[in-house]
Amino acid sequence: MEPVFPFALVLPRPAPDGLTRALHQQLRAAILDGRLGAGTPLPATRRVAAALGLGRNTVVAAYDLLVAEGYVQPRTGATAVVADLAHRRGSRSPHARGERRLDPAWSMPELQPETPRILPERSFRLGVPEHRLFPHDTWRRLNARALRRWSRAPFGYPPSEGLPELREAIARHVALARAVACSAGDVLVTSGAQQAFDLLARLLVVPGRTRVAVENPGYPPLRAAFLAAGAQLVPVRVDDEGLCVDELPDDVRVVSVTPSHQSPTGVALSLPRRRALLAFARRHDTLVVEDDYDGEFRFGGRPLDALQTLDREGRVFYVGTFSKSLFPALRKGFVVAPEWARAPLAAVKHCVDSHSDAITQMVLADFLREGHLARHVRRMRAVYDARRAALLEAIAGPLGHWLEPMPSEAGLHLAARLRDPRDAPRVFAAARRDAPGAQPTLDYAVAGVEPEPALAFGYGVIDAEAIAPAFARMRRVLLR
Repeated sequence: MEPVFPFALVLPRPAPDGLTRALHQQLRAAILDGRLGAGTPLPATRRVAAALGLGRNTVVAAYDLLVAEGYVQPRTGATAVVADLAHRRGSRSPHARGERRLDPAWSMPELQPETPRILPERSFRLGVPEHRLFPHDTWRRLNARALRRWSRAPFGYPPSEGLPELREAIARHVALARAVACSAGDVLVTSGAQQAFDLLARLLVVPGRTRVAVENPGYPPLRAAFLAAGAQLVPVRVDDEGLCVDELPDDVRVVSVTPSHQSPTGVALSLPRRRALLAFARRHDTLVVEDDYDGEFRFGGRPLDALQTLDREGRVFYVGTFSKSLFPALRKGFVVAPEWARAPLAAVKHCVDSHSDAITQMVLADFLREGHLARHVRRMRAVYDARRAALLEAIAGPLGHWLEPMPSEAGLHLAARLRDPRDAPRVFAAARRDAPGAQPTLDYAVAGVEPEPALAFGYGVIDAEAIAPAFARMRRVLLR
């Protein structure tokens, strides 16, 4: 006979507390630990009795006990279902009692993943590139070729640092695109930038002792990685020239910064401050994590040199990602590490994740070597530039009374500060309604340390011609 429950029930005969009580206790345990989820219909009592060799009255009595205790919800003319116990699980669930045995750090609000916002496909959301113009046919062809090559290779474990051909391709790519001087040996492939932050946090932080300076506002997942590693975070203000280097405390041992396109304000770290940051690092024996997440897309003049390019003492860890230039689901990033840190960083990667996915590494290596990424970036730079120009025009026009654009010449988003901070509630509410995806930079701030109010607009997946109408609607709401 087919089992009536998706788990085994063991009913000793004779049962110490009676068969009814034994069945009731095992079903209650299954409900509490999630094996019987909320809304699951219970099998008919006759079927359970036949399957378990029990009298039907025994099963009916066990069900009645579950109903009386609130674990099961009866339904008139229909099968009873498991009740939703979310409101009571904290006191009754063995999982809740088990939480006391976990590291309390993982219960901190800063480490909880955000609930994904449901947004229209075409919106002002941040950090998402355009998918309609991606060379899907080329990617499929390279993927098929990589699968054929891999099927003929031994099924071994790839190197922890990444496939040699991809590391070589990345080294050439960042040398051409960002003037980052490195060799394939300096590159370590990661599963996106977030794994890069996690590896660096594990490598550089002594729990409870290492103080890490972070931009405020800044990228929350990066802060979470260092916080999870036990770092003491030190928020540092950001203005129109980027990180305020002169406000760095002398005792910080790591500085995290997004110099090419600050997240979320969009400003660039000025050349004097880049030099000042490296001088600070030299004086205080500090290390720098440079996050260059969308530096390929530039719309102004010649880009400023990366901190890694200016570094002469091996203090900068350069982190890059293909989530913005290609697509987030690729989950491919990298670290260009100083020579002295290559071996220990590879050891950390091996412990955390013995190797990244080899198939997509092969595809990405071919995509880079054959020039497809460079062509795609050139094409998308023109598309994003037109959207950025439309966004700036709309901010200066319909919303010029309330917003002032912050300087930004790169990336897939820009921010505008509020001319009068008292308008923040009204402006943010209008943006939620008529510019979905736009985010207050306060969402990126360290808890308890609020920067000046500003609103960040992404232009990766918004059509240029849709920007002005959206801002006109915002203006009408604000005027009312």
